[in-house]
Amino acid sequence: MDEQRMEAYLNLINTLLNCGNGEEAGKILNDNQELIDSGLWQTMFQVAERLTETGDRDGAEFLLKIANYLASEDYLDFLMEVLQATGESKGDSKVVYPLLQQNLDKLDGYFAEILRNWATAKFPEVEADVAESIAIYIGNFSNLIQDFPLGNKATNMEISITGYEVISTVFTRNSHPESWATIQNNLGNAYRDRITGDKAENIESAIAAYKQALQVRTQKDFPMDWAMTQHNLGNAYSDRITGDKAQNIESAIAAYKQALQVRTQKDFPMDWAMTQNNLGTAYRNRITGDKAQNIESAIAAYKQALLVYTQTDFPINWAMTQHNLGTAYWERITGDKAQNIESAIAAYKQALQVDTLEANPLHHLQTTRNLGNLYFDNQN
Repeated sequence: MDEQRMEAYLNLINTLLNCGNGEEAGKILNDNQELIDSGLWQTMFQVAERLTETGDRDGAEFLLKIANYLASEDYLDFLMEVLQATGESKGDSKVVYPLLQQNLDKLDGYFAEILRNWATAKFPEVEADVAESIAIYIGNFSNLIQDFPLGNKATNMEISITGYEVISTVFTRNSHPESWATIQNNLGNAYRDRITGDKAENIESAIAAYKQALQVRTQKDFPMDWAMTQHNLGNAYSDRITGDKAQNIESAIAAYKQALQVRTQKDFPMDWAMTQNNLGTAYRNRITGDKAQNIESAIAAYKQALLVYTQTDFPINWAMTQHNLGTAYWERITGDKAQNIESAIAAYKQALQVDTLEANPLHHLQTTRNLGNLYFDNQN
């Protein structure tokens, strides 16, 4: 912000503080439309904070009232622009993401509050078909903001959750069961990835949402969606903090196996491989049953995943599964110890072909550390 505009902001703020009442303040703002933008109300918040510190509470409250009004108008205009872009582009990230990038300063908790308040007030005012159209736009935007790579990830997730929650009042289980189930599934994903709040509670909320979705998404009526939600539920149980750890892993394994009834290698190879990889990790972490057999099951699942996850077609997934396979061989109980270590080393080396220090430093360091430990074990 240039000094000249900042000086203009401060002069306008000083004029507002010296005016007689709210009506006069409105006229002053109307005469200075060219200065009304996010920079103005942000400066107002800063000045109000200084006024509070110096003991001028009346001035601070007066300025905050104006700033909050201007901010809400600014955010509301942005919300309308976002929903229009989302609707007209049918949720095209190539259209919506540049708009979000230009307004990163507005992607915050206040925006989520504006979204909730506006939608909650708007839905009862309009006809049902209009409310549904608006809800579709909000739902598509919630999907987009959840995956938006810029800004504050935690805040983006909160905006996404807010969107899903408000549209669930339009697409209810009774009126739109299929759409409601989709919202519940998406809400489960958002809660599982949520950063703010208590991690354990977030995962519980995710599990509850997935279970809600599965009341509608049955294997008979919606097999693909049912399998997707079963897979997601398996992930949530794998991450679960509360409850019995052993039982959580059993629930995860059961959910993954359910998903694989539909996610076959022939019909849905990518989804099948993803679930096989996650099933392998669940078996490797399994507490109940025979430890040696669990690791054998993990190795088998990882090898299944690698039938689809090839280095050429899916290098990142291939490297991830190679790393997992290496860990399983390292932990293997059956077979020749030396050969298992050699197999683990080979798998880790495969992973490092993709997980280079430049491309993926965290995975690279983790894998090289495991390799170092393996070499040490092999020499002792």
